[in-house]
Amino acid sequence: MNEMEKIIEKIAQHRNKKGYTYENMANELDITPAAYRKIETGETKLSVERLMKISEILEEELSSFLDLQNKNTIHSLSNEGNGNGYVENINNDYRDIMNDMKEVYDKLLQSKDDQIAMLKEQIAFLRETK
Repeated sequence: MNEMEKIIEKIAQHRNKKGYTYENMANELDITPAAYRKIETGETKLSVERLMKISEILEEELSSFLDLQNKNTIHSLSNEGNGNGYVENINNDYRDIMNDMKEVYDKLLQSKDDQIAMLKEQIAFLRETK
């Protein structure tokens, strides 16, 4: 399963958890239920803007769809004799999270660019057939 399929699967899971139908989502997105179904079946590519709107509708953080795990871990907590606890070593994988987010974002942007190119081709074809 590729990254986009995972994102779409999570959207469907969150939608079902909320009890929303294709029709509910389509109304909120101002598209037809058939168009929304195509998003969840992968027939239509998911744009960044639409993903952001879906996260708003489902009241979920965008990161919950992007499979980013909280990678901040505390390795050890020490307490000196004075009672002031301090974290001795924190492994903050912020850089890894940002790289993961950038990778997903880049894929979403590429998907958007592919959609635009396909639509331009369809427009050109329709103009030729007039």
